[in-house]
Amino acid sequence: MNPHPLPPRPVLPRPPRRRVLQAAAALLAAPALAVRAQAGEAPVLVLRHAVTEPGVGDPPGYVLDRCETQRNLSAEGRAQALALGQRLAQRGARPQALRSSRWCRCLDTARLLAQGLGAGAPALQPLPALDSFFDARDREPAQTAALRERLRALGDGPVLREVWVTHQVNITALAGTTVGMGQALWLAWRRDGTLQARPFAA
Repeated sequence: MNPHPLPPRPVLPRPPRRRVLQAAAALLAAPALAVRAQAGEAPVLVLRHAVTEPGVGDPPGYVLDRCETQRNLSAEGRAQALALGQRLAQRGARPQALRSSRWCRCLDTARLLAQGLGAGAPALQPLPALDSFFDARDREPAQTAALRERLRALGDGPVLREVWVTHQVNITALAGTTVGMGQALWLAWRRDGTLQARPFAA
């Protein structure tokens, strides 16, 4: 017989079943949260239309609902827009809304981007606030104010909610910077009342 018997093993209380289930649910949800955080860097991705045929602005006498009178996408630009949608899909960045200027080069960019996003891409919605004011600079204050108000409403979270397709003059007025054709910026309205713009890294 062992003259020094071991003390009895303490009986540890079991955690409540509810707590165990909550911990398991948190572990299962973690990958989904990680994907959600990686899906975007801001609520809005604003995109300058893809590469066009040579030119500045539009030909004299152009008509908004007649694409043949406007400067349109080149073959390179069409491929560029499609590829951007595919890259967003690969990153898991699926916007809830897709909004565009009513100019044909923007509408075509948005349609091809949606094609690249694949099944479940949001329906294209023209938004007059995104229209070019290159030939009507007096419209700039009201259009920019409307976009800023929309940004405020969308907040500053890291999940992509909307893609906007527009023109250089609009982006410069809104974000104070320039981008090339087919390039984009992440936009968020900070809690301190300022707009944050960061380049989109494809």
